[in-house]
Amino acid sequence: MSEKIGFIGLGAMGGPLARHLARSGADLTVFDLNADNVKAVTAEGAKAATSLVEAVKDCDVVFTCLPASKEVRAVVLGEGGVLANVSKGTLIVDTSTVDPETTDDVAAAALEAGCAFADAPIGRTVDLAEQGQALFMVGATSNDFGRLKPSLEAMGSTIHHCGGPGTGIRTKLVNNFLAIASAQLTAEALALGAGLGLDVDRAMNVVLDTTATNGHLARLWPAKVLAGDIEPGFTIELAFKDMCLVTDAARQAGVPVVMGGAARESLNLARKLDDFGSKDFSALLDVACAHAGLETIRSKA
Repeated sequence: MSEKIGFIGLGAMGGPLARHLARSGADLTVFDLNADNVKAVTAEGAKAATSLVEAVKDCDVVFTCLPASKEVRAVVLGEGGVLANVSKGTLIVDTSTVDPETTDDVAAAALEAGCAFADAPIGRTVDLAEQGQALFMVGATSNDFGRLKPSLEAMGSTIHHCGGPGTGIRTKLVNNFLAIASAQLTAEALALGAGLGLDVDRAMNVVLDTTATNGHLARLWPAKVLAGDIEPGFTIELAFKDMCLVTDAARQAGVPVVMGGAARESLNLARKLDDFGSKDFSALLDVACAHAGLETIRSKA
């Protein structure tokens, strides 16, 4: 008999994941504070819960996909939360991007309660999650990874077992450090090109043919900011949150991340400019242009 699954948090990323899981035929019950988010998943075959307690009752596996560390602690560890309402042996899987201390605390609390825990933060963008192309970085024991893998395969296309509990979120921070810091560098480089009077399409053709290329130039930005679309996606506000997690984790580990600190402060400036905090993080290019007094850069291709 298939395992009964609960899913809490059906926002921009959790919603697509839960919809794919429902389409796979999983015995799935979902809960979110936003009723419209719940309806979008129940339309695919999931059952709706009216409360967190109802969502996790008698579940074998519980997924959480929440905004930040505060929400994960409240939902999993809080009074009336997940751990207070599941049976021993339940596998709790957090897909949120949080600080490693939160992951470690949740893992320890789950173990003490007789439950299993895995951290499986998500890679790639919301549009790819919608297409079933999400990537998961999983921290779990070998047994729990095997138990979890079929559900992850239903939700995404790429799954990496990074090691034991806690390794998934740490891998995610390393990944986001590179992704977000390189976005800031890319924005400044393209703004410099515009300031020097270059045609953006011709300059990109050169850069894409050298080792200077990156995923923002090659894939994401041509479909987003360079095409005039800066609606999220992944917001500058969330990028700032993640870079704060990166630099905090680096400080605690005693690892200097000079470029990370610069990227974090650049994001802090960006989120305070007009309403850019709510825009796609590719809009860092528009922010760089604004700081330089340049017109926004758009591709003519």
